[in-house]
Amino acid sequence: MIDEVDRKILRSLHHHPRASFRLIGEVAGVSEQTAARRYQALRREGVMRVVGLINPEVHGLARWVTRIRCRPDRVAPLADALTRRPDIAYVGLASGGSEIICMIHSPVDAPRDDILLRQLPKAASVLDVSIDLLIHPFGTVGFSEWSGYGGRLTPGQVARLTADRPPAATGPFQAPTVEDTPMLDALAEDGRTTHTRLAELTGWSKARVARRLDALESSGSLSYDVDLLPERLGHHLNATLWLRVAPAHLQRVGDELADHDEVAFAGAMSGDHNIMVVVNCRDAEDFYRYLTTRVAAVPGVDAYSVSIRVRRLKQAASLIAHGRLIPPGPA
Repeated sequence: MIDEVDRKILRSLHHHPRASFRLIGEVAGVSEQTAARRYQALRREGVMRVVGLINPEVHGLARWVTRIRCRPDRVAPLADALTRRPDIAYVGLASGGSEIICMIHSPVDAPRDDILLRQLPKAASVLDVSIDLLIHPFGTVGFSEWSGYGGRLTPGQVARLTADRPPAATGPFQAPTVEDTPMLDALAEDGRTTHTRLAELTGWSKARVARRLDALESSGSLSYDVDLLPERLGHHLNATLWLRVAPAHLQRVGDELADHDEVAFAGAMSGDHNIMVVVNCRDAEDFYRYLTTRVAAVPGVDAYSVSIRVRRLKQAASLIAHGRLIPPGPA
């Protein structure tokens, strides 16, 4: 069972994914050993994973929001093929299992068929496809977005956690090299891998590891995400809102929505609906409350539609299997 200490540990990681267990324990009100043990249990049970991610823009890739409507009896193999592709993130089934929503990393000028249909089974099961460019993510870059699971910290505790966190990325991007590969692979598996272990994997000194991490992080090339499984934290309803907002209000509306505890992701996109918002709620009544109080209070939203996600398949860097977050397998 997830208790308040676990939630404070998750909240600490939200503010600083690589904070020391000593510091996390101080904030959560437990010993360093207890903080480490609780973290390892959450990770082992598949409730959460801290992962290091390379910004796709480093490689000239944009993010495309894709909705695929297909025959319900053929959706499983198509969804599985998409989930296994390393260039695709955030895969889920919606609309009763007949719609796949995913995010694809591909160049801005890539032909439409190259973006989606490469390496897929025969597309006879696909009834309709929409592919729109993610233009701008809202919110604070480098922070785990969804924060509706409790474990609130005081401003003083947040300040202690973030005092030694690397400053916000300033660019330009530092392109990863072949030498970086063992380090980046380890961080993709566990974003909290220690400098000592990274030094062993690369054959570098700990000082060199620290310098290289600082260069990648400060340029925005490397960031850390805290993958969470909301269902294990009592939030069983996941929905995507597709909003239409006038361009003059786009930034204000997007920033306001991204600040909601219920929101896991908000971004501006091309298409008929120009803001995408991913929401985690406890149940249908909680989602209704969110729509009629939080969203309704945001001026500038002209229209909306909703996709209820019925099954989550993949998050930023994790697959979901048997109610657990697990590392991706081979593509």
